[in-house]
This record gives sequence, C-alpha cells and structure tokens, in this order.
Amino acid sequence: MSDDRTFVIIGASQAGGWVANTLRNEGFEGKVILLGEEPYLPYERPPLSKAALLGEVTVDSTYFWQQEALDEANIEVRLNTKATAIDREAKEVVIEGDDRIAYDKLAITTGARVRELPIDGAQLPGVFYLRTMEDTLAIREAVKEGSTAMIVGGGWIGLECAATLTKLGCKSVVVEALDRLCARAITPEISDWLLQFHLGNGVDIRLNTGVEKFEGDGKLERAVLAGGENIDCSIAVVGIGVIPNAEIAAEAGLDTDDGIVVDDHARTSDPDIFAAGDVANHPNDLLGRRLRLESYENAQNQGITAGKAMLDKAESYAEIPWFWSDQFDVNLQMIGVPENWDETATRGDPAKNEFVTFYLKNGVIDGAISINNPRDLRFGKRLMQANKTVSVADLSNPDIKMQALLKG
Repeated sequence: MSDDRTFVIIGASQAGGWVANTLRNEGFEGKVILLGEEPYLPYERPPLSKAALLGEVTVDSTYFWQQEALDEANIEVRLNTKATAIDREAKEVVIEGDDRIAYDKLAITTGARVRELPIDGAQLPGVFYLRTMEDTLAIREAVKEGSTAMIVGGGWIGLECAATLTKLGCKSVVVEALDRLCARAITPEISDWLLQFHLGNGVDIRLNTGVEKFEGDGKLERAVLAGGENIDCSIAVVGIGVIPNAEIAAEAGLDTDDGIVVDDHARTSDPDIFAAGDVANHPNDLLGRRLRLESYENAQNQGITAGKAMLDKAESYAEIPWFWSDQFDVNLQMIGVPENWDETATRGDPAKNEFVTFYLKNGVIDGAISINNPRDLRFGKRLMQANKTVSVADLSNPDIKMQALLKG
C-alpha cells in the first residue's frame, strides 16, 4: 500500500537535511518537502569562518548531499522559499505569496540568526556578520591584504574570523565587552590560554571594551571604541551571538523558551510538529538540565532523532555536547558544558599547545577541553559517559594511559 502522507520540513539546514534523509533511510515512502530560504542546498557551516573564507573550498563542496542524491531519495527541495506561518488547525504551512502546503507531520529546523549590533554606522558597507554562505562570500570579496579588520566579539566566530583574516594578510583587531575570551563557553584558564595564543599570532585583542560607532563616508573607514580611541579599518565582522528563529513556532502557539521547547524525542507541544538543531530547546538527562545547543553534532543527531520520531521510531535523545574550533594551527575540542566543577586536571603541556584540561565534580568528569589532543579527549568522553570516578593525579599523569583509567 502506498503512503499518501506529506511530511514538511521548514529549514533546509543541516538538521533539516538529516530529518529528510532519515525519513527515507527509515523507509518512509510518502512525500518529503524541504523548504529553504537560501539558494543553497543544506551545507556545512563550520567552513564559513575557515576554509570557505580562505577560498580553499567551493560552495558545492560544502553540501551534505548533492542534488542528484536528493533526487534519488525523492526529496523535494524548494529553495528561495520562506515559510511565513503555520496553520495548525488546517495543518498547512503558509509560504511567501500566501501559497499553502498541507502536512501530516512537520519539522521546524530554522536554526538561528545573528544578533545585530545596535550602534551608529553598523549599516555601512564593509560591516559584516557571518552566519550564511552569502556572508562568507561577501567578506571574502571585501578582504584586502594589508588592511585592518575589526572583529567585534571574542567568541568562537570572532576568534575564527580573526585567525582566518590574519592568514589572508589583514591586521585583525578583536574587541570583547567582557573581561575574557569565549566567556560564555569555556573556563577562565582556557580563556587565558586563547588570549596568549592569539596575541602570539599577531592578533590585537582588547578586552573590557566595545565599539561605540562605525564611521565612514559611504563605506566603513574607522571604528570608534568605547574609550574614544579611533581605529582605521576597511572591514568589520560582528560576532556577538545568535537568536533562535523560533518566531514562526511562537506565532503558531507552540511552547517556546530560548528556542522551541521539545521533549527528548524532538516533539514540540503539538504532537505532529517536531523541531531540531540550533532552534530546539531540549532536555538532556546526562547533564540534568535543558539546553539549546549551537553545534554541528547536535544539528545532525537531533535531526536524525526528529526524523525517526516523525515515524514513531525514536529513542530518547541525550548526548554529551561536543564542540570544535580551528584557529591558526590549533584544533580545539570541548565536551560537556562544565559549570560547577570542584577540581581540574591538565594532561599535557599548554606551553606546547597540546593538552587536555578536565573539569571534575565529586571525582567525575563534568567536561573537558582539548588543544590538539583529540585522542585523550575521546577517552575522557568515555569516562564521562560511564560516570566513572577518577583522580586528578591519575588524569594528570601522562605515564598512565587513558585506556587504563577506563578499566580501573
């Protein structure tokens, strides 16, 4: 018997693409429609501030699936298509032009948008944000070797852009309103290490300050810092966080709170509507709290969970968060979201840019951050998953293999 149901996905993102492909991989034979606002198929976002900005990869090479693969899976992709509303009573998605698409089940994978800088001059040509492929291509076109690039925000995007633009021959200046780098994501020790690392690679970093306004005659020419200092610059990249695109859900009456509220099966307050990726606020039993993750792995795995849940096949989604970042010659990876640790253990040598710092609570790993040491981090993740008690002395001792700690 043929399946005459239609499953619609709002957001041709990484999460949305994984929802669509999971439906097919799990044997769904009805219609799958993937709606995307951008002109691109679902693509990887990590290269946007790194390889794509450097010009080392093409747009097509960032696609998770080429058009041929989507056609073969019979996934209907409608690009340049914006969903404007969800009519839950009629079970229809309204798109621009007031066309309507009926659905039996719906997934929302709309991701997040950049938080804009509310200052004078922020609209000048030469001031950029980085969230989409179009943003990256525009920044790449504007970069001039030997120019100064102002980076507003000392988080992941800001530091990755600073590293990449420095590689492209710019003088990168980072301004951060807080007293340390990546303060919302990493621990003070790693913030200090990052500061020294970037300073050592020629990046000018100003903490406890911000940009008061941008100035220029028809284009960006200078940034005026909060203390009154003028810095001549021809390009600025603003990275001060993102806002989940949850409005379409809220307007439809779904529960929202820093994103779309879902259960451990990615189901919203409407049993026929699901959400995944950067826009979803989900419970994590391993961490014992709710959170909304902006990460590559979460977008993929929660998208898979949502696809299975739409077919009533999902298992509970609860994973240890994993993040990564490439900056200059360093690969930084983090597991967990450490908050209230009572001990730390560092394995390796921070001076050689190869180490892991573990954060423990009551003798159990609550999170860890590695610099150029993914192998030990993987074993740390296994220790964390096993809820295994370990000592600071053993974790810090390079003569004791991590595998032995798992067996002990």
